Order: sequence, then structure tokens, then C-alpha cells
Amino acid sequence: MTQPAVSIQGLHVKLGGVPILHGIDLTIDAGKTVAILGANGSGKSTLIKAIVGAIPCSAGRISLFGQPLGRKTPWQRVGYAPQRVAQASTVPASALETVLSGFVHGWHFWLPGGAKTKALQALRTVGLEHRADESVQTFSGGQQQRVLIARALVREPDLLILDEPFAGIDSQSREQITTTLTDLRNSGTTIVMVLHDIYNLGSIIDQVHEVSQGCLLSAEKTRSLTEHLSPLACECEDTHA
Repeated sequence: MTQPAVSIQGLHVKLGGVPILHGIDLTIDAGKTVAILGANGSGKSTLIKAIVGAIPCSAGRISLFGQPLGRKTPWQRVGYAPQRVAQASTVPASALETVLSGFVHGWHFWLPGGAKTKALQALRTVGLEHRADESVQTFSGGQQQRVLIARALVREPDLLILDEPFAGIDSQSREQITTTLTDLRNSGTTIVMVLHDIYNLGSIIDQVHEVSQGCLLSAEKTRSLTEHLSPLACECEDTHA
């Protein structure tokens, strides 16, 4: 039997002693595209950070491809793009250098053979190969987000995890990221995204889950995407208004 890409059982997370997530159970099968929705402060980004080991669990278990988080986790199969960070506007790195940093694994910076070629291919995937040698300081917010996605893609991951990839970006970047995600989904990549709303991704999303006050409320869709996703998108827009 194929192992799920992500398996979460009884997950609890505390930050500064404050409970944030409460008993999360979630299974994401390989090859699926999953949207995690929720209001600001609901815990959805905390859930994503827990999945990639960026914050510790206070209880419960997370496994990626059948391996619990830890030394044996197959991180080489995982790509993670956080929300655009302030560092992108202050560190004078080129787009190519930023993407090459995606080869960092654990405590080692390992550049495989053909690393530059792979980094340029990742930039090409998000439509920015022609600006590879330019400083990310000169990029728009949307272009910086695309560079972060390229960094997550440089290892050709089987699991791509994105935290609010469409937050505050321009229409051209939105279109390019949507195209990139569609192509990845069609190639069999597992995609997990924290989203403000569904945008125009309904045709590629297989599961929708909603986090509210640290609890997971919604399960895998049982109706058509049109019937199920539109109300959720409206609800999230109202919540964030």
C-alpha cells in the first residue's frame, strides 16, 4: 500500500505556553492537491509550520511518506515556501543564489551536480529565469514569492507545501503561480497550500480543510468542487474583511 504523503494524528501545538492547535487528525494522499483555509489567527499557518518541523509539537504525531518527523524524515522529497519574508528585501542575494539555497538540507549545504541548471529550471518554471542574476531587492512582492516557490521546487520535491502563496501579489504573479501549480498537480506532485480563499484553483483542488480556533473542521469534499468551494471562498473573504 502506498504511504500517504502526510499523516497527522492527535496533533497539539503550544506556542509560548498558549495552546494553538487542538487534536488535529489529517491524512493527505500522495498526488492530491489540498487547500487549508481559515481566518487570521485560526492556526492554519501553525499547522503548516508543524508539518515541516519549523515548530515543535506538544503532543501527537506527524509523518511524511511514512516516516515520523526527525532524522529519518525524507526532507529531500519535500519543498516548502513560506510567506514572503522581510529578508527578501534586505539580503542582497540574486534570484539564482536564493534558489540555490533550496539545496540546504539539515546542517549541510549540498550542491548536487548540475545545481545551477536545476536552479535556472526552477526559475523558468515560475517565469523568472531571465532575471536570475538580479538582486531580489529589485523584485516586486509577487516576484519575490515566485522566487521562494522556485527555491522550494529546486529539489524537484514529491510534496510541495506553500503558506499563503497568493497573499499580496500582483496579477501576473498570481497567473504564473496558478499555471505552475496546475502543471505540478498534473505531473503527480502532492501540493498542500494555506490559502486566504480558493481564488480560481477550484479545478485542481482535491481536498479542502478549514481550521477554526485551532481545530480542523472540514473534511475531504463530498460534493462537486463548484458546490463545495464557492461558499468557503466567500466565507473566508468575509472573515478577513
